Amino acid sequence: MTTVATEPTPGLPLFHPKMLIRPAIAWITVLIFMIFGSDWMAHLSRHDVGLALFAWLFFVIVWGSFGVVHEAEELASLLGEPVGTLVLTLSIVIIEVVLISAVMLGAGDTSTLARDTMFAVLMIVLNGVVGLGLLIGGIRHHEQAFNLHGASAFLAVIIPLATIALVLPNFTASTPDGSLTSLQAVSFSILTIALYGLFLWLQTGRYKGYFVAPRADTDANEPAEPPPPARPPRKGEMAFHVLLLLINILPIVILSKSLAKVLDYGIAATGAPQSLGGIIIAMLVFTPEGISALIAIRRDELTRAINLCLGGAASTVGLTVPAVLAIGLLTGKPVVLGLPPASIVLLASTLVLSSLTFSGWRTTMLEGAVHLSMFAVFLVLVFSP
Repeated sequence: MTTVATEPTPGLPLFHPKMLIRPAIAWITVLIFMIFGSDWMAHLSRHDVGLALFAWLFFVIVWGSFGVVHEAEELASLLGEPVGTLVLTLSIVIIEVVLISAVMLGAGDTSTLARDTMFAVLMIVLNGVVGLGLLIGGIRHHEQAFNLHGASAFLAVIIPLATIALVLPNFTASTPDGSLTSLQAVSFSILTIALYGLFLWLQTGRYKGYFVAPRADTDANEPAEPPPPARPPRKGEMAFHVLLLLINILPIVILSKSLAKVLDYGIAATGAPQSLGGIIIAMLVFTPEGISALIAIRRDELTRAINLCLGGAASTVGLTVPAVLAIGLLTGKPVVLGLPPASIVLLASTLVLSSLTFSGWRTTMLEGAVHLSMFAVFLVLVFSP
C-alpha cells in the first residue's frame, strides 16, 4: 500500500497571530527578568518571593516547551517520519542539556545533578509515561501493535549508553566516588557521541522503515512499508517553522539561568533531597513530549509514542553525558555519574522490563501496570532512599 502525500490546503494562511502568543509571553518574561531579576534574586530568602518566581518560571518554560513541540510537529509533517519525531526529541533534549548546564555553572554542590536528571528521565519516560500510556492504550484499544524492529533498535542503544554512563563509573578502580578520570571522560564522551551518531544515521537512512508504523495487513514482525512521503511544503513554510522553533527555544534557554538559581536556593533552603532538582528538570522538559506520546497512544499510534519515549531516553543519555563531562573538564567542577546501589537495581530492572515489554509485537494493560509499579518504587526511593 502506497500513501500519497496530500497537497497543502489552499487558502490557509501560513502565519496566524495566535502563533506568537507563547513566544511573546516568554520574551516579555525574559525582558522583565533582565530588568528586575537581580533585585528579585537578592530576596530569595523570602519564601513568598522564591515560590512566586519558581512558579512563574516553571509555567513559562513548560508553556514555551509546548510551543517547541507544536513547531516540531509542524516540521514533522513536512519532513516525514522518523525525521519529524527526531526533530521533536532533539529540541526537547537541547532544552534539558541547557537547564542542566545552567544549574551546574551556578553555585552550590551540583556534582550529581546530571546523573540525577538522566536517571529521572529514564524512570519518568520508561516507567511513568510508558506505563501510563500502555494502560490507557489497553483500556481503549485492548491490544496495540507497534514496529518491533524500531523498539529493539532503541533499546540496543539505550542499554549500553545507560550502563556506561550511570553504572560503570561505580566499578572503575581509578576513582572511588562514581566520577571519571579525564581520560575516561574524554573516551566515554567520544564513544557515546559515536554510538548515538551512528544510530541517528541509520535511523534516518538505511533503517528508516523500522521507525514507522507496521503495515496493517501484516504481522508487526514483518518490515514496515516505506515511510509515506512528507507533505510538500509551501514556499517558505519550512524556514518559517524553523524560525518559530528557534523563537520558542531561545527564551527557555535564557530563562534557564534564573530558574537554576531559584531551584538551587530552594533545595538548599528546604533541605530537600538533591535528586529532587534532577526530577524537576526532567519533568520540566519532558512534560510536553510525554503528553504528545500519550495523545499518540490514545489515537492508536503506538509506534510514534515509542519513538518519542525511547528516542527521548536515548537522546538524553547520548547528548547529556558528553555535554556535562565537557563542562566538568573545562570548568574543573566535579561530575559524579555513578548511581547509588538501590538506583542501579531499579535501572537494571527497568531496562530488563523494557526489553520484555517490547519483545513481542503487541502490548496490553499488564505491561503498563508493571511499569507504573516500578515508577512508584522510584518515587518512594527519592524521599526514602
